[in-house]
Amino acid sequence: MFLGKEEIYNGDIEILGEKMKDKPLYRHRVGFCFFEQHFYERLTILDNIRFVKRLYDSKQIIDDIINITQLGSIKNKKVSKLSFSEKKRLQIALLLLQDPALYIFEEPDLNIDMESKRVLLNILQALKKEGKAVLILTGIMESAITLAGHIFRLDENGLHQVEEAVEVESDVEEVGEEEKKEDSPITFNLNKVPTKVNDKIILFDPTEIDYIESNDGVSSVFTKGESFPSVFTMNELEERLKPFGFFRCHRSYIVNLQKVREVITWTRNSFSLVLDDKPKSTIPLSKTKMTQLKELLGLK
Repeated sequence: MFLGKEEIYNGDIEILGEKMKDKPLYRHRVGFCFFEQHFYERLTILDNIRFVKRLYDSKQIIDDIINITQLGSIKNKKVSKLSFSEKKRLQIALLLLQDPALYIFEEPDLNIDMESKRVLLNILQALKKEGKAVLILTGIMESAITLAGHIFRLDENGLHQVEEAVEVESDVEEVGEEEKKEDSPITFNLNKVPTKVNDKIILFDPTEIDYIESNDGVSSVFTKGESFPSVFTMNELEERLKPFGFFRCHRSYIVNLQKVREVITWTRNSFSLVLDDKPKSTIPLSKTKMTQLKELLGLK
């Protein structure tokens, strides 16, 4: 619909007073960064940037665009010789030249390296400070949490906001509950975590579990890159798995700390955990949970 390829039957899309039907004006306000990349492969990075600058009569400064996307050291390299991550940074650079009011990204951090993800996060923060609107389309919850401030899920029933309660308040409540439980010994009656697949009940040993993710109130157990729906809530799983070294790193995630390989700081308030599992999963770590994790690791 944003591209004008599908007809809008109810309502209209309007950006800064320009409606979808006024296509020349509307398209000037919207910039797209699709997952698929298309460039002039025989040209260098700098040549591509210069071409797009002329095409859009952009007022942006080329050196500034190259610096923010960290393409300076390879600006004279042909696009055909670039890695996927370098091409993604070039794609974002060309989008920044357009300077639209609304930026639409499709899976912007999928399959890119750590350096490029840091570049992406810094650019998103800069756009936010400039008052630009950013819409990120992704099927990965971790990406949505890390990249966006407000999260919505689209399903057969429509568009719904993913409830993200204020973490500070929830943490205060959790600390209060933990203080009440400090005097009582930790006990557990079940070593296996049951999951349900069709009519089968599959039991997992805690050491087999990499992490647990909550989506729309359903908890999924992840092991070796596969997910299995759990019969328990996140709170129940947190309580059951805490004695086995599991940590509630985010309202929507519980991680097996034995599987954590690296803690990444993207920005001052944005963190992720990289796991030593088969797909090298990356899951979000909230700012308030970062403090608790440091205490657990003895890094006060």
